[in-house]
Amino acid sequence: MTAKEANQLNLNQLIKDGLVGAEKAMFDVTTSDVEVLRDASHHILNAGGKRVRPRLLLLAYIALGGTDIEYIAKPAAAVELMHTASVVHDDINDHGVMRRGRPSVNSIWGRTFALLTGDFLFTAVYELMSGYKDLNIDLAQSATALVEGETLQASAVKENNFTREMYMQIIALKTAALFRAASTIGAKLANATQAEIDAFANFGFNIGLAFQITDDILDIIADEETLGKTAGIDIEQGRGIGVALQKANGKSVAVKDDPIESIKRKMLEGDTIEKSRKQAQQLVDMAIMSLSIIPDSEAKTELVNLANLVINRDH
Repeated sequence: MTAKEANQLNLNQLIKDGLVGAEKAMFDVTTSDVEVLRDASHHILNAGGKRVRPRLLLLAYIALGGTDIEYIAKPAAAVELMHTASVVHDDINDHGVMRRGRPSVNSIWGRTFALLTGDFLFTAVYELMSGYKDLNIDLAQSATALVEGETLQASAVKENNFTREMYMQIIALKTAALFRAASTIGAKLANATQAEIDAFANFGFNIGLAFQITDDILDIIADEETLGKTAGIDIEQGRGIGVALQKANGKSVAVKDDPIESIKRKMLEGDTIEKSRKQAQQLVDMAIMSLSIIPDSEAKTELVNLANLVINRDH
């Protein structure tokens, strides 16, 4: 076995241990004596997910020389739990009936208990982070941004103001901010320099933008079985990258008779999808460039792979 292969095996084990530790932390902190909160929380957690955010935190930490995987399991769990809380609330707002390939929380327990479950998951984040001092500020700021982004999105749809500029502002808040927090927290836990922290903040933010753009493309072109969640919601509710670019091109999105399929067809016939893919690729390229100050390592290579995976996926 070569030294490179040995390093890769070691990295794979560190990532595996970190993700296993994060999973345990998430289930432990959501094991409530209140049955509905426990069952609903474990239902969405058991559905799995891509776990991109905790993986990002782990890789940032390892790339900067961190080795205490047990120490960072709770912060890795916290960023994933915050994301999970947000999708529970999203499904309430969007009337989504499927999430991660299984019935959504609100489709089983109803809107009231789903709302309370999302609140429970959000508060559990701060129990996980109680021993990490100022790092709570990074998560609190991303939680605030998430709510601001969702509110801007609802307002833009209501006011028929879902422009391309508004779209980018929304996804910067509701998605990219948590990616930035994940990579920043990973760097800070490794006692990074300010330059290294800034590099990982930029890396996380840009792949977060690319992640959401790709999600919105998939909402247009993917079927629900592949996507693992209710598809077409963004178009139906007058939002998403497709709607924003259609408006930027001066095209109407108000159609009659099966509006979702009509708008999808217009986007697929034009260059909306291609423009969106190019934008996502540019963001990933910028993210990777920001890591130039980080020493080469197997962990850095995996960060680059993660950035590319964000845009080269089918769900």
